[in-house]
Amino acid sequence: MEDFSTFQEKIGIHFNDVDILKQAFTHSSYVNEHRKTDRKDNERLEFLGDAVLELGVSQYLYRKYPDMSEGELTKLRASIVCEISLVRFADELNFSELIQLGKGEEMTGGRNRPALLADVFEAFIGALYLDQGYEAVLAFLEKYVYPKVKKGAFSHAMDFKSQLQEFVQREKNRVIEYEIVEELGPAHNREFVAHVRIQNETAGVGIGRTKKEAEQKAAEEALRKAGACK
Repeated sequence: MEDFSTFQEKIGIHFNDVDILKQAFTHSSYVNEHRKTDRKDNERLEFLGDAVLELGVSQYLYRKYPDMSEGELTKLRASIVCEISLVRFADELNFSELIQLGKGEEMTGGRNRPALLADVFEAFIGALYLDQGYEAVLAFLEKYVYPKVKKGAFSHAMDFKSQLQEFVQREKNRVIEYEIVEELGPAHNREFVAHVRIQNETAGVGIGRTKKEAEQKAAEEALRKAGACK
């Protein structure tokens, strides 16, 4: 099992207040079983860390993708700060080895429970913010989170039309065209059918509640058929 000294050496961050670092990894079940100690659980730190993490990711996406709409930025941010992603970040740094759990929670596999790991990651961000400030959080994210965005680990959540445009531009003089070919249902429950054509050949079909959504789904299908996304 890794200890907190080794952990700090590994991530290159040394806390001024090691107690707040330990608190970030302390589950409420541990506190409930050690009432005679002054240990606090990580729930308040998780609350703070959630907000700090969202801000840290938001400002990065805002700067990196100047042409992305508010809705698209929101969708991409949600994929980065969701439970699945936070667990991935936590696993890469072996957070589970440091978590302080009560015996009951330990016996039921709490150490590897996704929701618990995600909470610990957010609590760690909160602890780092309180101990060293926002710039230290940004430095941590720059090292462990932002590179995954740059590598396209969350590209599935981005604008499919933009992705298709980039994919097609690899070969010069290829033209993309979108067309709404059909409208389905009554006016109050309308659906649109969109085709995306590349060099006049239908590459994808999409159906959506709005024309934009239909075009996005058509682009997504085209990308999937081309093997550009899963």
